[in-house]
Amino acid sequence: MPLRFLITTILSTLSLVACAPQARFQTTDFNSETNITSPKENTVATSRKRKFDYYEQGIASFTADENQGKRTASGEIYNMREMVAAHKRLPFGTLVKVKNLKNGKTVVVRINDRGPYVRGRIIDLSFEAAKELDFVEEGTAKVELEIVKMGR
Repeated sequence: MPLRFLITTILSTLSLVACAPQARFQTTDFNSETNITSPKENTVATSRKRKFDYYEQGIASFTADENQGKRTASGEIYNMREMVAAHKRLPFGTLVKVKNLKNGKTVVVRINDRGPYVRGRIIDLSFEAAKELDFVEEGTAKVELEIVKMGR
């Protein structure tokens, strides 16, 4: 009976794994692009990735006072005066160059949290990073992301 139970458990597990959703960003040829369009938000996020090559375009927002002093997903204490950001999938410690497509300004931030959790947004920057990119008054900006150094 234990052997039958073990075989049934293994087969059940394999069938569940086969039904699991696939990763959104798959390794592709550097020149190919994947476009993700949200008709409701009229937003396009473009990404391309191979090894450490990564490009993503979409809407950025920023976090200020409401999270100041709170623990981030990486375990750090959030400081809105540091050059840090939240991203849904990039590993903690990854350095990302963020370019404001409206004015051409760029900053390098370190991923230390998860988010943003607002539909259509690709990164949530610290107040300091948003200030350097000059979009604090607007609240959001169209940006492009490029990995400078992959985190852990």
